[in-house]
Amino acid sequence: MDKAEVMAMFAEKRVGFKMDEVMTGTHHFVDGSGPAGELPFEFKVTWGTKYAQKWLNPMGPDFMLNDLEGTVTVGGLCENAPCSGRLELRYFQEGKIRYVFDFAVNGKNYHFLGEKRDIRPWNLHVTHTTCYGTLTEADTGKVVSESVTYFKLNTAIPFVKSLRLA
Repeated sequence: MDKAEVMAMFAEKRVGFKMDEVMTGTHHFVDGSGPAGELPFEFKVTWGTKYAQKWLNPMGPDFMLNDLEGTVTVGGLCENAPCSGRLELRYFQEGKIRYVFDFAVNGKNYHFLGEKRDIRPWNLHVTHTTCYGTLTEADTGKVVSESVTYFKLNTAIPFVKSLRLA
């Protein structure tokens, strides 16, 4: 991005940012929805906003809401399936970070809801690194899988370095 493009973004009040994040862990299928046992679960996503001004407005509907897109691997179901949705930084409202995204495998639509819970200043080393997720069939709401994924500390530097204007 050159200087003129950056200046145009500021003039149009559409300065935003993006970051790349990887969450890695395991999941298990419920009620015979897939193979038994603990299987890998990972999502690699880019999240952020095009409008930081709206993102920072605590009175607006877009407060700390981010667009999200990337890929998800669900052992026994898919590998690197494209996904899209949102990341909700709900620190002040609920003490949570929420990942919400959808993806399709073999013509079937799935919905993922993952949360980093109970976020408080004194427990960030745990709450910012652990995400509890539920995978459902998008059309029926039937629970397919439950997961626990982690933001691994060895990805912290690449995560921070991925911050860029968008």
